[in-house]
Amino acid sequence: MSKKNVARTVGRIFLGSFLVFAGVSHLTFAREEFQAQVPDWVPLDPDVTVLASGVVEVGLGAALLVARKRRGFVGVLAALFFVAVFPGNIAQWLEHRDAFGLDTDTKRFVRLFFQPVLIALAIWSTRTPRRTSAGSSDS
Repeated sequence: MSKKNVARTVGRIFLGSFLVFAGVSHLTFAREEFQAQVPDWVPLDPDVTVLASGVVEVGLGAALLVARKRRGFVGVLAALFFVAVFPGNIAQWLEHRDAFGLDTDTKRFVRLFFQPVLIALAIWSTRTPRRTSAGSSDS
């Protein structure tokens, strides 16, 4: 296994573990904190939204950890999930809502720049390396 493939595997395991942990925390000890990220325009009750997103996170995280044949598809789904929840991060910043130690506008704003990193990691860590004509991977 190449160094790049090892790095991708480590990234995928990190991201999968992160999502499982975040999902479990949505369902248990951090439900109220996550409700601070639900924008007012979401038509569901904030607690229902947090519970639903927690279930999705656990499922995506578990799939990242165990899926082999559909790994790239799961990576795309995880990236789309990160895109879908990004408005919640923006709402937390714009509406000045404290949660998870993000108690200033600056901290909430800086956090916004981590979402593209999560999206990129979801895609990159699950990408199937291309093969060269000689059969070795080149990415």
